Amino acid sequence: MHEWDADTRVDAAGDGRFTARLGDRWGGAGGRPNGGYLVAFCLRALGEVLPHPDPLAVSAYYLLPGVVGPAVVDTEVVRRGRQVSTGEARLSCRDREVLRVVASFADLGAGGDGAAVLGRAPDLPPPDECVDVYGGLRLPGATVADRVELRGPEPFGWARGRATGTPSAEFWIRFADGRPADPAGMATLVDSVAPAVLELGHPVVSATVELSVHVHARPAPGWLAARAATRHVAGGHYEEDVELWDAGGRLVARSRQLAVLSAR
Repeated sequence: MHEWDADTRVDAAGDGRFTARLGDRWGGAGGRPNGGYLVAFCLRALGEVLPHPDPLAVSAYYLLPGVVGPAVVDTEVVRRGRQVSTGEARLSCRDREVLRVVASFADLGAGGDGAAVLGRAPDLPPPDECVDVYGGLRLPGATVADRVELRGPEPFGWARGRATGTPSAEFWIRFADGRPADPAGMATLVDSVAPAVLELGHPVVSATVELSVHVHARPAPGWLAARAATRHVAGGHYEEDVELWDAGGRLVARSRQLAVLSAR
């Protein structure tokens, strides 16, 4: 069993409740469980109660930091539709709600009427010609960097001690143990990268307020090409957009998150 599947397991406890255990292998900077990792528990629980197989649109609201140890996920089916069903999930640690997710599920294998993509996948050298984007550097407590592999033409500027001043990056991404990406897994991948805002050169920590993920297709096997960028930093907050493109050149997922920015 792959790490993500083992570490995001949920067990039905009746009446829409699921038990879970948050591990320490998916920590963000500071050691708290990564936000995309927390979302996975909610999506796996909703996948058990909704009739459609794939998360399509996900909105996650972070209320408190997650805590390693036992947790529960309470679910509610909001609507069962023919093409799209919607549910809500609440993740709690130590009897305190830490995350609330509203998600719509669909069958992404059902196909649709045509497609038009007005963007382009990142133009990257093959993964085997790329290097670790962190240059071997690991932020304290960020164990998620060992679970998710990122490769690019060169290490991030901030990781080399020379921030570029441009908060954007393009790179390859995949689960480090070779787990194939799928719609639920991509909701973890989009939030598993160190913030692009680090390229502005400020030593910062951040906490996500809200994360939205739109999944467009089930990805083809292999590496995903990613593009991450921040365009606005204002009022102590910043947004980050992430795109994931599969080996067939399709945009398979995109996300936006709003985070609080503060000095270390």
